Amino acid sequence: MTKTKVDAELAAAEEAHADSDPERANVIRTARVFKSSWIELAEALTRTRRSGGWKRWGFGSFEEYTKSELHLRPETVEKLTGSFVFLQKRAPDVLSRDGLTTPIPSYQAVDFLRRAEESEGTPRDVVEALGQRVLSEVAPLSAVSRQYKDVVFPISEADRGERDAATLKAAATRLRDLLPETKAIPKKLANEVAGAVERVLEALEAKAGAAA
Repeated sequence: MTKTKVDAELAAAEEAHADSDPERANVIRTARVFKSSWIELAEALTRTRRSGGWKRWGFGSFEEYTKSELHLRPETVEKLTGSFVFLQKRAPDVLSRDGLTTPIPSYQAVDFLRRAEESEGTPRDVVEALGQRVLSEVAPLSAVSRQYKDVVFPISEADRGERDAATLKAAATRLRDLLPETKAIPKKLANEVAGAVERVLEALEAKAGAAA
């Protein structure tokens, strides 16, 4: 389903409920302007979840409502509502920013900060520095994740090895499949690289078998 079609469906749903159920129409409206106003949508979702309005609208669950009517994935809804509640408790002043003269951090970055603060063992100075980056400097998720992910959400050497092996295997398999048909390099070189790639895949398989 394209974004244009989704927006048209949401607009139609908003109009259909505008007179009969203003609350429902309001949630749909905020979903339409979601990308530019996530806080408004998050507040509406949080209020609807608490009030149980979705029951009155004939849905079996809050998740069914947000997925069917608002076209929002469950993980997105959780990040939105979790980030909103977090800001209510930790940084309520952020909720009053206008988004123009005072920028609003993305819900993804706020969610990263929330999970970091909830994570046991995260050093207090790291949480404070991360909060400064997210709430004051309004750094995007890509920047804070790159800077703090390994500190806040460290992975074991074993998990890192498995992740790297999976990434390498996927890349090697893709390259192996491309080499026989490629015209970008001489055939002789392609065959040499294919042989090396095959050895890499065999080594990965052997390592995986030994660890099993």
